Amino acid sequence: MAGVDACLRLGADIIVNTDADNQYCADCIPDLVQPILAREAEIVIGARPIDQIEHFSKVKKWLQKVGTRAVGIASGMDISEAPSGFRALSRQAAMQMNVFSDYTYTIETLIQAGQNGMAVKSIPVRTNELLRPSRLVKSIPSYLRRQVLTIMRIFMTYRAFRFFAFPGLLAFIMGFLVSLRFLFYYLTGNGGGHIQSLILSALLMGGGFFLIVSGLLADLISVNRKLLEKIDLRVQHLEEFGRQTRQADNE
Repeated sequence: MAGVDACLRLGADIIVNTDADNQYCADCIPDLVQPILAREAEIVIGARPIDQIEHFSKVKKWLQKVGTRAVGIASGMDISEAPSGFRALSRQAAMQMNVFSDYTYTIETLIQAGQNGMAVKSIPVRTNELLRPSRLVKSIPSYLRRQVLTIMRIFMTYRAFRFFAFPGLLAFIMGFLVSLRFLFYYLTGNGGGHIQSLILSALLMGGGFFLIVSGLLADLISVNRKLLEKIDLRVQHLEEFGRQTRQADNE
């Protein structure tokens, strides 16, 4: 975000981001920015040839594909490689980026882009030889756990009601069915031996109701966040317009 803010202050129309380990071929930068210049996309992702990268284990290659698929579902977009750090952003897209994860921005920004209706495109890029091990992926289980938590957190932010209400409704229905079972035995005179069903029903229905209410409250917070993001974008546009007006007056 510090880099994006600095580029915006300098007046960049397109921002290209690459990883510090030099794994992406810089000769691909013109290809990366072309869809933005052609107004075909606001964000362009450089997709590596995962199957051809020798230093990637079979497990890592499989996890890359599964993770990309999961991000595609969460964002509602067709993405070739979600964890890629080689990407180009239009000025408008950069102004809408808000990263609050302290681990990695790649997945978070893609889900944000999908939820905000930005046009995202993937293009194939080449890679360089391995210079050093990744400092981000210290172990596969740790990386996987953090990425899953990031996806859940972003989905909770932008689809809060669905995140809480679906399991809440499922729990409530299960509790209701268990209560019908208890009611059946009670009406047939055997309710005394099924008190545990009544307790389970109350727990499931109570927990489900709590999740649904939490979903409603979280949805209100999510709406407020989206309004704040729009206000922040509008303020940035006003500041940019004021800066351009001052420059025109000075000229």
